[in-house]
Formats: sequence, C-alpha cells, structure tokens
Amino acid sequence: MITVTAPAKINLTLEVLGKRSDGFHEIRSVIQTIDLCDRLSFQTGDKLEFKSNSPGWVAEKSLVAKTASMLQETTGCSRGAVITVEKRIPLMGGLGGDSSDAAATLQGLNKLWELDLPKNKLLELAYKSGSDVAFFLDGGTALVEGRGEIITSLPPLPQMWVVLAIPNVHIFPEKTKRLYERLTVSHYTHGQITRQMAAKLREGGELPVNLLLNTFEKVAFTAFPGLSDYRELILKAGASRVHLAGSGPTLFTLHKDKTQAEKVYRRLNEQKIECYLAETFTPG
Repeated sequence: MITVTAPAKINLTLEVLGKRSDGFHEIRSVIQTIDLCDRLSFQTGDKLEFKSNSPGWVAEKSLVAKTASMLQETTGCSRGAVITVEKRIPLMGGLGGDSSDAAATLQGLNKLWELDLPKNKLLELAYKSGSDVAFFLDGGTALVEGRGEIITSLPPLPQMWVVLAIPNVHIFPEKTKRLYERLTVSHYTHGQITRQMAAKLREGGELPVNLLLNTFEKVAFTAFPGLSDYRELILKAGASRVHLAGSGPTLFTLHKDKTQAEKVYRRLNEQKIECYLAETFTPG
C-alpha cells in the first residue's frame, strides 16, 4: 500500500487582475501549505474504487475520481486501484482540500502503477485536473499566477501558527464561480500587493502581515450571511487580524507565538465553533 499526505493551504495574498478571454479569471497569489492534511492510500485493484471516512465526500464530485480516470486514459494504463481518502481538511472550506487530494492521487498512482511519469508530465496533468492542483505537487510557499498554472517557488515562510475557524454558514453550489461573478471591475487590482509580498519573502525575515490580502473578502461577507459574526467572535477571542481562506467560508488568523494561537483556539473551541490549530510547513 502507498500512502500520500495532502496538505491544506491558505492564501497569504489573492488578487484578481481581471477576466480572461477563455472565461477564467487572471489571478496573482502567494499560497502557503499548512500541516492540516488529508491522507490518501492506494492499493492495487481490478478497477477504480473510492472510499472515504467522510460521509459528505462523494467520489463522483471530487477531483480524485476525475484525476484517476484522466491518468488511466492518458497513459493507457488498464490497472485499477482502491483509493481511500481519509479526510481532515473541511469540505468546501476554501482550503484547497480537493485540489490537494488530486495532486496526491497523481503522485500515488504514478507509484502504484509504476508509470514513472516525470515531473513535467505530472504538472501537465495537474493543470488539466484543476487550477490549484499543480501547486500541491510541491506545496510550501509559492507565487501563483495566470489561472493558477504558473507557479514560482518562494523561500519557506518563517514558522507561523494558524488558527482556522469553520463558520456554520450555508455553502451554496459552485461557490467559487459565484463569488467570481460577484466581483466587478472595481475589485480588480494589478497584483502589486502580491509582488511586494513575494519580494519581501525573498528577502527573508518576518511575514509582512500588512500585505495580507484576499480580493474575495470584498464580496464574501455579504455572500455568506452570518460570516461577519464569526469574524467578530474570532477578534474577541484574541486575534488581531482575521482573513478569509481562499473563497471561504473558512476564516483564519496567523500567530508567531504558539501560546497566543492556542489561546484563540481554546476560546473558539469553548464556544463550540469548529476550529483547528495548525502551522505553516513545507512538505518534503
């Protein structure tokens, strides 16, 4: 059996530059993996079969099934596999769990089926699978551009503690697409904040928290009724800044001090808010 971990991510910056001619949006983002991980195991089988410990995870709606089938078709491989997805990353939370699982699927099946596909071929397949999948082949800290397919590795972020809060709000179908539709030209930027963030990280030193930015925050707090209430609760729990994870609705706060992060986490937990304490990390 082969086991691959699939980490969640947070966007330190996420700027939308405009709409492309292909219908997608041009983005510029600095993405960071955290140690909240799913775990995927791969065993030989007569056909593709999917299992999960999460009752809300549906194989047919996941990138895992799509990616496994695409890999079969692309390589002409006739072998099957039993893929078990052990979920820890909340579903539809803006933390990239499905994309990370898809990247793990490429890596796991490449080994299980002894395909020996080189990195450039895995990247090509990752681009076809989904916008964020290619980033998760390496993870860590990276500048992501285009529709998510242009990835430039950055120096590892100094260790930070992350408190994630999962708001109990309604998550509507095609969440990310509908948030993009809410954006207007006035929300678009030139990506200069992300460029500054990348430059600061290349210089080394502490994370410039004043540059943390997510364009979706301009529309998410009206798109998800009740989300603003959770932001206030996190601030009252001791966080100095609260940020939206990807397209949400997960909210997160960053801390250099573990004790402070634990205090915020404990206070949220006492209020029966689903929350996680994690830290930034680079796989490998």
